[in-house]
Amino acid sequence: MTLSNGLPQKEFNDLLGNVREFRDEIVTPNVIDWERTRTFPSDAISSASNLGLLGMEIPPEMGGLGLSFSQKLKVLDTFSEVSMPYAFSLVNSHNVAARLARHGSANQRERYLSDLIRGKKLGSTALTEPSAGSDFSAISAHATPVDGGWNLTGEKAWITNAAASTVIVAYIQTEQGSRAKGIASFLLDGTSEEFERVAPYDLTGSHAIGTGGFRLNNYFAPHSDLLAPPGEGFAAALATINEARTYVATMCCAMVEASLREAVQYAGDRETFGRPIIEHQGLSWQLAKVANQLEAARALTEKAITVIENGDTNSAILPAAHAKKFATELAEPALAACAQAMGANGLREERLIGHRLTAARVANYVDGSTEIMTDRIAKSLSATYSPSS
Repeated sequence: MTLSNGLPQKEFNDLLGNVREFRDEIVTPNVIDWERTRTFPSDAISSASNLGLLGMEIPPEMGGLGLSFSQKLKVLDTFSEVSMPYAFSLVNSHNVAARLARHGSANQRERYLSDLIRGKKLGSTALTEPSAGSDFSAISAHATPVDGGWNLTGEKAWITNAAASTVIVAYIQTEQGSRAKGIASFLLDGTSEEFERVAPYDLTGSHAIGTGGFRLNNYFAPHSDLLAPPGEGFAAALATINEARTYVATMCCAMVEASLREAVQYAGDRETFGRPIIEHQGLSWQLAKVANQLEAARALTEKAITVIENGDTNSAILPAAHAKKFATELAEPALAACAQAMGANGLREERLIGHRLTAARVANYVDGSTEIMTDRIAKSLSATYSPSS
């Protein structure tokens, strides 16, 4: 399965209208309550299957919508205006289904794909461990060959949707000390007795991401659950990382844009000293700076989207890094500026800026930290900017 060319524009516009209605009915009224009660909204994520959103990029012949990558990102933007954590959980479950559609065996697709698309099961991708994050090749969860399959032991941490997912793509080391060369990926059943779920982490916010972990206690994985064999798992994980970094960037842009619209409206309505506060240079220039940086972030993100849709994975590495670094570094100060423009009213929960600020902090870590993006860009300098280039 390759990236789809997407739906015809009118059909996609109709879908996007339905997504907004679903968001405003199911997500918007519950965002604050999910945060207050530290709830992972598994039912609300599953119900997105009614619009086909758990199979966005999957071809119609496999039960999906057949959206293009850029169309998927517009859906994620629509949700991120209200709740980036919800959008992030949704796309992470979708990504497991998309991975199976692209690379799973016929047996694996038959067992899991339909349930994932219909929201009967939620998915997670498990790379990170308590002592291995950005240095992914240092994972220590281990797979030992046994009769009929593999014995898996180890712990995974900081896994999106871990609160309730039951179909997990887990990356496991098969040969200690071999780093990337020994990494394989397996499909795990989150209902197995040998699968021990860790309670969701007590974070400062963004509880809709359902972040947690799990332990594998001599978990038996039959050969039929091997998704990428030893030596191919690392490359399989990296193959979609540029897409993930790009959609994190566009989610940040969506949060900033939603807050900027609200700040501009507020500043146009609120008067001080006989005129709307947006006419005061100090405030208008502050928001102008946000707008300027948002336009730059959108341009970097669109460049990454274009390269990804052209299908060149290697060429997308640098544009995706630039987009994620710029957008994630922009988000927090930009959101704070929008809150400042609304004075104390910017602190009100219903404004959702506090919710977005926590999500913006999360964005700095997921799918490669800001420091990793900086390092990626730094390593490209000679090839990109030397006189010979």
